[in-house]
Order: sequence, then structure tokens, then C-alpha cells
Amino acid sequence: MKKIITIQDRLEWIYYISNAAEHDFYHTWHYHSLETTATPLLFVYEQHQDFIAIPLLKRPIPESIYYDLTCVYGFSGPFSNKKMKDLDDDLIEQFKVDFLKFLDDEQIVSVFSRMHPFYQQQLVLEKFGGVYHNGKTVVMDLTVNIEEQRRKYRPTALRAINIAREKGYRLVEASGTQAITTFFEIYSESMRRVGASEYYYFSENYISKIVNTEEYDARIVMVYDGDIVIASTLIMLTNGIMQGHLVGVRAEYMKYSPMRYMIDELTIFGRAAGINYYNLGGGIGFKDDNIFKGKTALTDLTFDYKSWRFIANPCVYRQLLAAKGINEDTDVDFFPLYRYA
Repeated sequence: MKKIITIQDRLEWIYYISNAAEHDFYHTWHYHSLETTATPLLFVYEQHQDFIAIPLLKRPIPESIYYDLTCVYGFSGPFSNKKMKDLDDDLIEQFKVDFLKFLDDEQIVSVFSRMHPFYQQQLVLEKFGGVYHNGKTVVMDLTVNIEEQRRKYRPTALRAINIAREKGYRLVEASGTQAITTFFEIYSESMRRVGASEYYYFSENYISKIVNTEEYDARIVMVYDGDIVIASTLIMLTNGIMQGHLVGVRAEYMKYSPMRYMIDELTIFGRAAGINYYNLGGGIGFKDDNIFKGKTALTDLTFDYKSWRFIANPCVYRQLLAAKGINEDTDVDFFPLYRYA
């Protein structure tokens, strides 16, 4: 049996999250309720006591009668009351049948979802096709002792952390209106400095809403130099995983690499909170760039990051490309291509 749960069905959405064997804050009702550019939904296929669900965002395709599905900012993908590796083949197959019918009924042309690197979601989504390998995300294993962790630091990273401690930098968890305002200012400054696209900008009101919830554990953490906040991050702690969701550093302190100090201190913070893994993310577009190399200066552990890029209606997909004058064989890494430029 299938269900389409809307954002108005808060308690039902929360019910499936509370019964999930594996999920992150990206899957929650609250996180989806903050979405303003598309219509959130939770597709659920249920068979006896088991279910597979996937949260998505429905968008109209301009100048057409069709729609497509995408996901929230971050890693989502399917979840279930069982771990992906324990799902029965019949349950997966019936989920596929009902989801394909849903796509057809709703005139959906394509589906895009960022897959969670910690969960084996490809075991479900490979049945459809369209699983795409994007790159690597860098992870710190907090189940090992901190001495073993630090032995893996490259000399340049260790030196930056030691200098930060000599300077008297300190990590502080903050809360309240002023903490939100300070984080917003530093994050926004960082996005302007790197020339980030509009997609990566968030309002102060959005930051306030994302922090103030009981559905997941969200915290603002700051690095101080004396009484000056020089860096800040919004971290999420869910099911043993800590994510640095958003982060910013003041321009004048970039040369001192305060992020390396922050990461090292957060591994202590995470262990105290019962966290097993700290996901640092990857490079820009999950490429092997300087940002990726900077993160791997602290750990050699990486997980594969994949996305699901499924074309539900190939005929209409090609028509939309033709209308935009886009060659479907282009090497541009963007999906769906008809929304490019």
C-alpha cells in the first residue's frame, strides 16, 4: 500500500521517522517544513509491518504541464524501518512498482535526490537505475581514541591547531538570538567572499527556525579569539552522526586556519555527545580540490557520495532539452539538464 504524506500531515511524517532504522535530520518533517521553493512530500510504500519511504520536493516545470522531484539541501534519499541491507527483495520490487506508478500519475519527468553516504541506499535505488557517483565525503571516526586520530594529522594541520591553542582560541557552544545573529553574519560573509550562488544563502529567520526544534539536535558552536567570534558552525547530531551543516570564518582570520582547530575541538565535543562519526563533507561539487585536500589533512577516511538521477519520462525529458537547445550528450554535470542555465 502506498501513501503520499504532505507537509500538513506532520504527525504521520514524524511517525515514520520515529520508526526508521536509519535516518538523519535531513529526512525530518521540520527540516522539510522550512522549504519555500517547492512542495514537500513523503512517499511511503508499506507492506505488512515494513515500509520504505523517500522524502522529496515537487516542482512544476516552467512552460509545461509536467513536474519533477528534487530533494532538500543535504543528504536524504530513502529510509525504512529496516536497514537497507536487510530489506526483502519483494518489498523493494513493490516499492519500485508503486513509485513508478506515482511518477506516471503525477506527470513527473525526473527525480533527483542526494543519497546519504552513511546508508546503503543504492541497494534500493539501483533497482531503478540512475545512481550516479559524485565523489567522496571526508569523515572522522570518533570511535577511535583521540591520540590515534591525531596521529593521522598532516604536519601542516597539526601545526595550525597548535598555533590556535597557543593564541588562546577557545570553542564555545552558544544559543539564543545573539548566537543566531552572529552565526548568520559570519556565514553570510563567508558565502559572499567565495562567490557562492544564491542557493547557499539563508536568511537569519531560516537559521533561527532550523535551530529551534525538538525533532533533531541542532547546535551553534563558535571559536573565540579573546572576546571576538572568528568562526562558527551549525552542527547537527543525529543517530551517532555529526554533520557540519553550515560554517563560516571571518576573512581576517582565514590565514590562521581556525577551522582545523574547530574540527579538532568538535571531535572532543562529539565524543562527549556519544557521536561515532563526524562528516566533514567534500570539496566543491565533491571534487578533489583544495577544500577536499584540506579536510583530508585531518583524516584518511572517506565515504562514497552518490546521487540519484532518474529520468522517469525519457521522451518528455528529451523534448524539454530540445526546447532549450541543450544536447543530451553534453558533459555538463547538472541534473535535470533542462533546468541548466
